[in-house]
Amino acid sequence: MELSMLPPQIYVEKTLAIIKPDIADKEEEIQDIILRSGFTIVQRRKLHLSPEHCSNFYVEQYGKMFFPNLTAYMSSGPLVAMILARHKAISYWKELLGPSNSLVAKETHPDSLRAIYGTDELRNALHGSNDFAAAEREIRFMFPAVIVEPIPVGQAAKDYLNLYVTPTLLKGLTELCKQKPADPFIWLADWLLKNNPNKPKLCHHPIPEEPH
Repeated sequence: MELSMLPPQIYVEKTLAIIKPDIADKEEEIQDIILRSGFTIVQRRKLHLSPEHCSNFYVEQYGKMFFPNLTAYMSSGPLVAMILARHKAISYWKELLGPSNSLVAKETHPDSLRAIYGTDELRNALHGSNDFAAAEREIRFMFPAVIVEPIPVGQAAKDYLNLYVTPTLLKGLTELCKQKPADPFIWLADWLLKNNPNKPKLCHHPIPEEPH
């Protein structure tokens, strides 16, 4: 009986959540909802963005009629940024938020967070990343020191393999053919460990002795 292999999946996904300035005082009860919804809050910070920072964050909205009001709204006071993690975090958080227009959310998704905390089309209380690429960019923007581990797919995966994996592997296989070892698998594994171009490099600098 032939077993079909399941495609690889990302079981823990990260997304960016923002509690916007007009409801920053509701942080504690919103965090409680987030945790009860199965999310883990990986990191959290409270910050006050300048209009320039807001423009950079919402760069994809640049040129739209509401853009000046959006940057003014988002820079009007402190906000709370959080990295949320769980299985399918991006889609689950978007579902919890509801429609981006709070007036629509109140009509169609009355239990959503934007229906409960939002005011109108602009002041919709909370933000969530739209997709995987947006989540990566937005997390880096709000948490510059955080380590994001994206999983390349499609052309990005091919480019990564061609640049970082294939050249080293070809060298190893060529050397393997020359050496003809008794156990080629062990030999190649050892060769790749010794010739890994991405392994950490230690700088051995002599430590000057302090005078006694």
